[in-house]
Amino acid sequence: MLLLCSIGCCFGQEKTSPTNSFMVTGKVKTALRFSLEQAAAYKTVKLDSLVIYNHLMQKKRVLKDIKGILLKDIIEKAGIDIASPKLLSEIFITCVASDNYKVVFSWNELFNTPLGKQVLIVTALDGKPAAEGNDRIAVLSAMDEATGRRFVKGLEKIIIEQVK
Repeated sequence: MLLLCSIGCCFGQEKTSPTNSFMVTGKVKTALRFSLEQAAAYKTVKLDSLVIYNHLMQKKRVLKDIKGILLKDIIEKAGIDIASPKLLSEIFITCVASDNYKVVFSWNELFNTPLGKQVLIVTALDGKPAAEGNDRIAVLSAMDEATGRRFVKGLEKIIIEQVK
């Protein structure tokens, strides 16, 4: 019985459901629903390939022929509702997957470092539009060392918050 319970725990994690749109909410001027059909209105960034490493730096997957739009472009479209630019350093962005997996970026990471030019909402992967893929909408941070840690599949929402 103990063995069966142990096996159940190993397979008990939720599976990420594919998503076709996501919401941008929180401390924004305009709540925004983004769908893949809207991606054509944004500038596209291309990456030839990206190796996905887990937290132990073990190679898990290789993504090829990646196209996406910058996460910061989506955030700019929604607009951060803040009283003073000085307070932008208190802003953090949480990307939430359909299985409730969460990753966090700071405003400074996205808008004040080169990393911001490599955090993408994936619109095409392996030469196919994201709408045809298993993960649909995903976020990846190409400059991370353990790239799998902030590879969010099935993106459901982006929440803009201020440190309290």
